[in-house]
Amino acid sequence: MCSLFGWTDYAGIVPHKILRKLTQALANAAEERGTDAAGISYVRNGEVIIYKRPKPAHKIHFNPPEGTTAVMGHTRMATQGDKKLNFNNHPFAGHASSDFAFAHNGVLWNDKELRHDKIIPETYIDTDSYIGVQLIEKQGKLDFESLKYMAETVEGNFTFTVLDQDNSLYIIKGSNPMYLLHFVDLGLYVYASTESIMKAALRRLGLHKFSSERVDTVEGDILCIDRYGEITRSEFEPKLYRSKYAAWYDTEDSPFYNLHEEMLIAYCGCYGVDSADVELLLEYGYTCDEIEDMLADHDLLNEALRDVKFMCGENLYEECYGGYC
Repeated sequence: MCSLFGWTDYAGIVPHKILRKLTQALANAAEERGTDAAGISYVRNGEVIIYKRPKPAHKIHFNPPEGTTAVMGHTRMATQGDKKLNFNNHPFAGHASSDFAFAHNGVLWNDKELRHDKIIPETYIDTDSYIGVQLIEKQGKLDFESLKYMAETVEGNFTFTVLDQDNSLYIIKGSNPMYLLHFVDLGLYVYASTESIMKAALRRLGLHKFSSERVDTVEGDILCIDRYGEITRSEFEPKLYRSKYAAWYDTEDSPFYNLHEEMLIAYCGCYGVDSADVELLLEYGYTCDEIEDMLADHDLLNEALRDVKFMCGENLYEECYGGYC
């Protein structure tokens, strides 16, 4: 489970020194979702620049140059593609009607199938996320239609971000989280995968003291924030998947997890968490975003599990009240 982060400064009010510190603060806070690699992209003189390294974010000095008006970033927890080979890390470069940078939070699992079917070509890049770049390039353009095609062709767990050479930022919201704020008085948008990452970064700089508005994004949304701060929207059709973890898989009314839930169950072991605990929390109504925060904070996780087990009646008084069951 990786993290996306970044900002768009459309008014030119915020000093460059603060924006540079904001970039580093977001990257460092985003380490809670991945420390295998980190990178950013930005536009300089009409050229999309990508800077990434196979290191935790706090060991990298992110320094977008004076005049940068948008930064798109990523921290990685590697699932496919050797992180030591830097071309496997995010962001990735793409070329269509506009040059662009591409980043992904999640896991895609039909890349090999798409290559086998000749829908996308073979590549030296092993990361599953790169099929998103190839699918956009296949359309020969970067716009809502090509992003819709890409989002409806891939199979997996995702939210994508794309930055083009005109400093337009696209957010393609799948089942993975996205937290987007608009600081209207500052002429600034800031985003991160989770609220906890956002809060940590803003507090670091004192930006939490400024008023902001949450920009809602739901699964199936495609947003474009242009260099003037204007938002336009489109949509794609999310896919539903029957879970391999569900019981009675072949019955017509069998229970199943949605894709985001399934990916939590599949990859919680990377955080040292038992999948049975995640299934229990899902059963008792915790959201995927809440559980993802718990994966990075085992104190929160243990507290939630105690509450659920209390409701279940497991060790009710033995654990909590000294031995009466």
